[in-house]
Amino acid sequence: MSDVNKTIQKWHASFRKGTDFDSWGQLVEAIDEYQILARQLQKEVQSTNSTDFTEEQKKTLGKIATCLEMRSGSLQCTQSNEEFKLEELKKLETIIQNILTYNKEFPFDVQPVPSRKILAPGEEENLELEEEDAAAGAGSTEAFPPRAPDLNGIDLNPVQDTPVATRKEDTYIHFSVDVEIQRHVEKLPKGAAIFFEFKHYKPKKRFTSTKCFAFMEMDEIKPGPIVIELYKKPTDFKRKKLQLLTKKQLYLHLHQTLHKDS
Repeated sequence: MSDVNKTIQKWHASFRKGTDFDSWGQLVEAIDEYQILARQLQKEVQSTNSTDFTEEQKKTLGKIATCLEMRSGSLQCTQSNEEFKLEELKKLETIIQNILTYNKEFPFDVQPVPSRKILAPGEEENLELEEEDAAAGAGSTEAFPPRAPDLNGIDLNPVQDTPVATRKEDTYIHFSVDVEIQRHVEKLPKGAAIFFEFKHYKPKKRFTSTKCFAFMEMDEIKPGPIVIELYKKPTDFKRKKLQLLTKKQLYLHLHQTLHKDS
């Protein structure tokens, strides 16, 4: 069996493992398996040295990764009206198995997840932390509280503090938390945005600091996954002098759900 066929077989086994966990109600295990497989597929999509797959096949792999993240997001947001169902995800099994010969239209109207740097073990990046930040290491606590200010920086809703991160993995910090904006989207004034501030505790200085921030503007508020950029502190609610946190491809990954009044 060729190396590429072994890789496809490994992906298929991971896919089956995830959907089995999902059907058995083992949601935490299913989410982990989906996210692991999504990263493996994205790594192949982003590889510039690999000639095992054509550009069209890589595009299909990227769309499968998107669907895996959508299903993972649905499992984490149990109140979602825009959930990506297990039965829909299972339709992708034959595509993974036959990726080398698959030439039909993809069954779902999705786009590949935007490219982001995926590092090999030992190449983990630390967001260019200051010395005292790095000293805190894995024992530090991070939170990503959202807030919705207007163009003058005045909060339209109370700031919501999220629980600290649930786990760290390579360049990812996982929060796995649902946050509900306490106002109808239609009632947010023109120019408003939803901000997310990445906060972490500095043990040496004994206070919580904002490391960076991200935001969604009104036209970005729509159901499904979204990847948004991280900017340097201080938080610029007026969005006049934005500076990217780093040239490295690091982002805040969210899954949005819009609720309709019954």
